[in-house]
Amino acid sequence: MCFGVQGVLRIIPVNAIDAEFVDRLALCLEERFLLTSRIERSLSIPRSALNTTRKQLFIGALMNRIVRAMPEEDSLVLALTDYDLYKTSARFVFSDADEQQRIAAVSIHRLRREYYGEEPDLNALFQRTLKECVHELGHVLGLKHCFNARCAMYYSNSIFETDNKMSHFCEVCDKRISRTRR
Repeated sequence: MCFGVQGVLRIIPVNAIDAEFVDRLALCLEERFLLTSRIERSLSIPRSALNTTRKQLFIGALMNRIVRAMPEEDSLVLALTDYDLYKTSARFVFSDADEQQRIAAVSIHRLRREYYGEEPDLNALFQRTLKECVHELGHVLGLKHCFNARCAMYYSNSIFETDNKMSHFCEVCDKRISRTRR
C-alpha cells in the first residue's frame, strides 16, 4: 500500500552517479510514496573530504554539506553517493537519515556485488539501493525499525539482510505511516 507525502522528493547525486540509474530510482520512489521527485544538480564532494585513515566519508559531514548546499523547501531530500560511509557508532553504514532535517543519504559503495567479490549486477544494485532508499525515507517520515525481517524498515546489519527484505513496508509499518500522514 502507498501513501501520499506532502512536498517534493529532491534527489541529489553526490559526484557522478549514473543518470539512468537515478531516473529509474526516482520513478520507483514516486510510485512508492505517491510524490513528485526532482533530480537536483550533482553535489561535488572531493576525495579530500574522506577520513584519510579509513578512506570513508563521515555521514555527519555529508549531511552537513547537503544542508548547506540545498536551500530549505518543503521537501524531503535524498542524497546518493558512491563514497563508503561511516558513523561514530558503526564501522560502515549503507545509509542514514535525519528526521528533523528531512534528509536521507544512501551509499551504493557496499551495495555493489563487486564489493563482495561477485560479478557486477546492475539489477541487484538497483534493488539494494531502492530498499535502502525506502528504509531511510521511512525514517525521515517518522518510522522506527521493524522486527519483520522482510519489511523495508528492518535494520540491515549485513548485505544478506538487505537482500532478504522487500522494497516496501510491511502491513504494520504501512498502517503506522498512514496514520502519521493524515
